[in-house]
Amino acid sequence: MTEPSDDNPTPDETPAKTGKKAGKSSRFFVRGLATLLPAVLTLWLLVFAYGFIRDKIAAPINWGIQAAIIDFTDWPTATDDDFVDVWDNGLSPSQREEWEIESAELRRENQRIQVELFRELMANSLRTEIDNIQVPSIRFDDPTFEEALRGRRLDWMKDQPEIVLLARREQLQKRWDAIAIGQWHVLDLIGLIVAIVIFYFAGVIMSNVLGRQLKNRGEQFIDRVPLIRRVYPAVKQITDFFFGDSDQAMKFNRVVAVEYPRKGLYSVGLVTGDTMRSIEDAMGEPCLTVFVPSSPTPFTGYVITVPEKDTIDLGISIEDALKFAVSGGVLVPPSQVINRKLTPHDRRGPVGDRRAGEPSGLPQSAGHADDTTPPSTKE
Repeated sequence: MTEPSDDNPTPDETPAKTGKKAGKSSRFFVRGLATLLPAVLTLWLLVFAYGFIRDKIAAPINWGIQAAIIDFTDWPTATDDDFVDVWDNGLSPSQREEWEIESAELRRENQRIQVELFRELMANSLRTEIDNIQVPSIRFDDPTFEEALRGRRLDWMKDQPEIVLLARREQLQKRWDAIAIGQWHVLDLIGLIVAIVIFYFAGVIMSNVLGRQLKNRGEQFIDRVPLIRRVYPAVKQITDFFFGDSDQAMKFNRVVAVEYPRKGLYSVGLVTGDTMRSIEDAMGEPCLTVFVPSSPTPFTGYVITVPEKDTIDLGISIEDALKFAVSGGVLVPPSQVINRKLTPHDRRGPVGDRRAGEPSGLPQSAGHADDTTPPSTKE
């Protein structure tokens, strides 16, 4: 009888080993996915962001630059091939209809000439009484005439100012795309660079009194537009939140923990500012407006008002708070990682468990674990 060994496992051992190998394979797959997926997603986001900026911001600017070159200079000069490309792709229906009317007139004129030539040849053959004369037939689809008609069409297109501009733009686009590295057109960066310059100088202008006055006048005008005035304020608040001045950023860059949705449950929230006056008057104490982001989409959530004393300042950045929300609590900021080997007293740091307006560490109160003073000696 054959003894069981690694080479000859028993029937009971075979499924166990197979399951163990499958478990290892799945763990390797998950580990590889966890290692590569963040890099792949980051690369995809960068590619998506570049595509959005290129198509929605840089491309219109590049189109405007090309239009300015065509409208205000005589460069470049269009070739016959450019006019042919415009005829194939760029003509409007009205322009094609205009040419069809003129080409129909040319065809009728050619038919009239062919008929007169035929009659003249017939008359000459009858006068000379030559029996073997070859009488030509009338051909309205003469290839020579079609070639001449294409040449006449080219001359007609060159006489149309709108079509000439289209042909010059076709030539400029060819020259624009000719400067490329593989499939990437280098000159497309012009639109991106111009956008950065515009944003920079707009910031410089808005930093002085005149720029702020122009901005206020523009916003007053927008407030009078029926549909836009309902959308613009909300968009402006969001952009001010993320791209506002440094003073505004300091006001908003606070991450706190609040007891929400019920007492004993804590949620991470972003302080967006002071609350409304009526709420604070009713509460009788300073209050804050806190945005509690949802997971995994942190740009949706709930806006709540809480007393400032009931918030716990976490001392982390908004970026870390959003990572915490997106990951469902998996990505904990390094300063907030708990070392389970330490006692609760040793884990108290200068940032952790503190209320807004209180010093570092836990508040001192009777009966607390850190309270080492006997109650009888306290005043």
